[in-house]
Parts: sequence; C-alpha cells; structure tokens
Amino acid sequence: MIALIQRVSEASVKVDGQVVGQIERGLLVLLGVERDDTEAKAKRLVERVSRYRVFEDDAGKMNLSVKDIGGSLLVVSQFTLPADTKKGTRAGFSRGASPQQAEYLYNYFSDLCATILPTECGRFAQDMKVSLINDGPVTFWLQA
Repeated sequence: MIALIQRVSEASVKVDGQVVGQIERGLLVLLGVERDDTEAKAKRLVERVSRYRVFEDDAGKMNLSVKDIGGSLLVVSQFTLPADTKKGTRAGFSRGASPQQAEYLYNYFSDLCATILPTECGRFAQDMKVSLINDGPVTFWLQA
C-alpha cells in the first residue's frame, strides 16, 4: 500500500463538477493499493500518515504531524501509484490490486483515518478533479 502525501494549505476533489471532499490545512493523501495489501498494512499506513512529521514547529523544523497541528486529511484513490514504470513508455498495472480489493482497502483505510482525524474522501473509481495548494511543496512517498 502506497500513500503519496502532500502538505497542503487547502485541497478539494470534485466529481462531475461537484465538490465531494474539501479540507483546509492538512494532508492530501493519494492512496494506491497493491495486490498483496491487507488490513494490517492499511492500519500501519494510517499510523504512519497520521504521525509523519511534515509540519514546521516554532523553530521552523519539520517536527509536527498532521495530528499535532489539528489538521485534516483528504484521501483520494490513485490506481496509478503501484504502476510498473521501469521500462518502456507505457505503465504496467499488474502490481495493482483488483478493483474489488482496492475499493475495500481504500474504504478501510479512509474509515480508520476518520477515527483519529477529520477526513474527507474522493470517490473510488470516479474521474476526479483534484485541486490543491501544496504548502512547501512538501511531498513524501510512504509504504506499508
């Protein structure tokens, strides 16, 4: 399971022109689910995302997590993250989970996030338009 996290001052996601998720200060989490992912991996990734120190403290050091600052999460499914891009000019998707497994684990991950932080979500397997103001920019690739 892969989470590409971006520190944002605001972010939103639209489906068919309608806002379905929107946050202010926090993290945009693009979530990719791989074939061998499990609930245990999802739990571990939720812990990492919520505790990863990407926000600055009073000394200007990245020592604070989204939880520490009282921020929010916007979780968006991103099936292209597990893609194999090592060769050629077209991505391979054999490492990705089946749509059923990916949807289940995306919802499981999002529901766990919502138990510890304000969490908004995109819509699984929909054409989404994601807008953000990347704060920094600060972007990290986390795996579980």
